Amino acid sequence: MVELNDVHRAARLRVVAPADLDDAEIESWRELRAKSGAPASPFMEPEFTLAVGRVRPGARVAVVRERTGGARGASGAAAGEPGELMGFFPYERGALGHGRAIGLGVSDCQGGVFRSGLRLTARELLAGCSLVAWEFDNLEAGQRLFVPPGAGEPAGFESPVIEVGEGYEAYEAALRARSPKFFRTTAAKERRLGRQAGEVRFVFDERDPAALRTLMEWKSAQYRRTGRRDRFAKEWISALVRQLATTRTPGCSGVLSVLYVADRPVAAHFGLRSRTVLSCWFPAYDPDFAKFSPGLILHLRMAEAAAAAGIGVLDLGRGAAEYKDALKTGGLRVHEGAVTRPGVRAALYRLGKEPVRRAHGFVRERPQLAAHAKAALNRMGRLRDGRLRDR
Repeated sequence: MVELNDVHRAARLRVVAPADLDDAEIESWRELRAKSGAPASPFMEPEFTLAVGRVRPGARVAVVRERTGGARGASGAAAGEPGELMGFFPYERGALGHGRAIGLGVSDCQGGVFRSGLRLTARELLAGCSLVAWEFDNLEAGQRLFVPPGAGEPAGFESPVIEVGEGYEAYEAALRARSPKFFRTTAAKERRLGRQAGEVRFVFDERDPAALRTLMEWKSAQYRRTGRRDRFAKEWISALVRQLATTRTPGCSGVLSVLYVADRPVAAHFGLRSRTVLSCWFPAYDPDFAKFSPGLILHLRMAEAAAAAGIGVLDLGRGAAEYKDALKTGGLRVHEGAVTRPGVRAALYRLGKEPVRRAHGFVRERPQLAAHAKAALNRMGRLRDGRLRDR
């Protein structure tokens, strides 16, 4: 534990590993998040940070309190502690004071959990955490402590969503009206799949570890096939997913959904859910069944099951994909960028990161160039996959 008393005249920070948060602090985190008015993303719940802390040694949480004394109150502040609990800032600390969002690379919603009226600037927060920079790629909209000026894109990026708060029937009716050919084609493929391969069965919350292993194998193969970095080749990501698959809390639970044909899995998805949001995370399917579009069938079944479970939003996550465009009803905004403090180390950080970020942004903003880049990645992936098979 690190006590930082001189960050700001109005605030005091206690920096700890996630596992060192006490029960009262974890409950206060949940209460603050519930009162925030933001969509209930499971990535913003303490359980996600606690899980990352078990697989990432650099994971930290800054506990922010006001600099006034007082007895324990509704906020959870103990007698003798400096004032009201104002919030939590989860992050990962790297070399040279470079910080990053907790779970950066896999977390689809990032930021701090703060009470309104926090009297602290982003730079003061970084100073209290001994960080020269804090990087994010899916910063939640409304995180005014960091945006502006932290975001690389003032308008942010879209994270497509499927809204089923009015029931699946209403979503299906809107989808039929908006994309009648798409819906008819997908429904016809599901019927043909059943006729040609066997009974189609869907499980919304599958608990079989073998199904999770199958999904991870499919996803790794997809990453390689499309020329992208295999996330599951990183042990911490694989361990995080396995851990979250057994997490069961109201605000953050792992959900493995599987589409079976004759008891053979043909498509699967692992994500995280809160009471009202399902964050879609890792979808994949068996390429042997690609002609039936099992991934699209799976997502429609997931939307139906989610609505029946009281979930109002399926967050498909940032990133362009044809299936997202076909299924979405709207979108949330997320931001990419970094907050830095003045100084040489921060300048070096910007020098190393900004050119790459700007180059990626340049490509994303030009659909034709982005399509060429995607095609090149796919060619590289096929070549690499072919070499691996020949060994």
